[in-house]
Amino acid sequence: MLCQECNKMPATVHLTKIVNDKKTETHLCQQCASEKGELEFAFEPKFPIHHFFAGLLDFDGFETPVGIPGKTKIQCNNCGLTYAQFSQIGRLGCSDCYESFGEKLNSLLRRIHGSTRHTGKVPQRSGSAIKVKKELEQLRKDMQKKIADEEFEEAARIRDKIRELEKDTEGGGE
Repeated sequence: MLCQECNKMPATVHLTKIVNDKKTETHLCQQCASEKGELEFAFEPKFPIHHFFAGLLDFDGFETPVGIPGKTKIQCNNCGLTYAQFSQIGRLGCSDCYESFGEKLNSLLRRIHGSTRHTGKVPQRSGSAIKVKKELEQLRKDMQKKIADEEFEEAARIRDKIRELEKDTEGGGE
């Protein structure tokens, strides 16, 4: 197959682009591909991943030493990883890092996922038990709110529903 640009050299670069569900294929020789800038993907990315994490973490690349008011160097007591290092590599060093970086990680998770609590799908196999547990949790919260609002009749209805669900889960086995 010849290059679609110069129609002289054999096509050695084959590109497939999909834009707005429209697929286009281009076959170019090495020289034409270089001239068109289609080989740039082979070099270092223009936006390295550590810059991405630094932006998400509101990190400017510098940590102020301990002792300057308002700014401290956050470091894991177990593995020694600093928050600056985490923002560069995007990976925690150990399970203690979650505690050490605490609120900064919560802030990051809120920005990425919208919440710090997983609310994803429930697996089919163990789904029913998890769904019942979540429903019981929500009912208990609702009951406490009704009690606080002095809506005792509604709180009693919710209490009865909780008892019924608990009885069903104990009797049916999990």
